[in-house]
Parts: sequence; C-alpha cells; structure tokens
Amino acid sequence: MTIHSFHLAEVPRLVGARALVRPPTSSTAGLDHVECLSLMRLGAPVASPDRLQLTRLAVFAQWQDEEALTQFLARDAFGRVLDHGWHVRLEFMRRWSSIAALPGLPERAGTWEQDEPVVAVTLARMRLPELPRFLRHGRPVERLVRDHPGVALAVAGLRPPRTISTFSIWHSVHQMVEMVHGHSDVPDPDRHAVAMRERQRRDFHHEFATYRFRPLSEHGAWEGRTGIVPDTGAR
Repeated sequence: MTIHSFHLAEVPRLVGARALVRPPTSSTAGLDHVECLSLMRLGAPVASPDRLQLTRLAVFAQWQDEEALTQFLARDAFGRVLDHGWHVRLEFMRRWSSIAALPGLPERAGTWEQDEPVVAVTLARMRLPELPRFLRHGRPVERLVRDHPGVALAVAGLRPPRTISTFSIWHSVHQMVEMVHGHSDVPDPDRHAVAMRERQRRDFHHEFATYRFRPLSEHGAWEGRTGIVPDTGAR
C-alpha cells in the first residue's frame, strides 16, 4: 500500500545544502518521489535568516509501502540522518488539484470523522514574478495557521528557486475546515479565504496541490517534543 511520510531533522549545513541540490531519486528502493526543503519559520520577515534554514530540513515523500520507508531509514546514509529527527507516517485521504511529480493519486481515497486528527500538506511551484503578491497575501495566512488553537504543529519549507510547501497537524478535521472557510473563532479569521480568492483571480503558481492525510504513527522527537500528533503517540 502506498504510504507518505513527513520528516523534520537538524542536519549539518553541508548535508542540508546537498539535500536541496541532489535529493534521493526514484532509484532508491521503494521511493516514488521526495521533496527536500529548507525549513522556514511561519510568519518570519521576508528578509530573514529564518526564511532559509539549511541546518533544518523538511522532507515529504511517497513510498510504495511502509517497508520501503523503514529500510530507507535503516540503511540509506541520508535516511539514517533523517531517522535521528522526527517523522510521521501518513495515509493519503484527499487531494485538491495535483502536481506532475505525484501523479496517480485519486481525488479521494477514504472518509474521516470530523473530530479525528488530520495532517495537511501543500506543495507549490511558484511563478517567480508573482512572488511579491504571494508573500503579501501568504504571510497573514502563515500567521493564522501558526497561531490557530487547533494546530499541534505547523511548519513551512522552501527549495529555491520556486518550490514551497506547508505542513500542519490539526487536532480535528472540523477545526481545519473552519480555518479554510474563515469560520474560526480567532482574529481576522478570513485570511485564508481572502488569499484563496486572490489566487483564483490570478494564480501565484505554475502548480499547486493540497493533500489531506490521516496520521498513522509518529517517530522520534522534534525540538524536544514527542507525541505531537494527537492520538498516535511516539515510537
């Protein structure tokens, strides 16, 4: 069964730079696709070292099965680096739009309860001339997600020059859907909805997709935290 994973790891600067330039390829046993990104702090100023953190990696991957991921973390040199960090294993549930690097995923692969935890991943290839517009409308959304009471963890990643991703863990599907539609009980709750309307008016991206996952299991620790994903525990 196809499985996805999302990893966070502290790495030496050279390892981080190499991962951005030469990530693992599909020649890696059981790996369909991987995105290696430098971690960003959500809501950070545009001109800030927090916008490109080469020693902090975010990695999103699709695997042919869970055994392939397990073997990669145990036997591959880069996999062993990631294994010293934190990751969550994910069951694909839903997508909106698609990107060429991840073909074949159905629009919907299952159902979920409104009160169960959910993981959301966005992946985009930017239109570079649209970057100022994207930052102007995107940074308020970053702060909305970062500070939302329904969020257990929210991060973003960048691979220059044009790939951007976000990752968030929500205590419930209901809280995430409320945020998307601007119904949360927070200041300026419509920030996400406003940004989506602006994207529809003139797209920021060459490609953009949102994916929704059910968390299966959590492994390791991030910034001293374990048990980040509700109801899965840490292994």
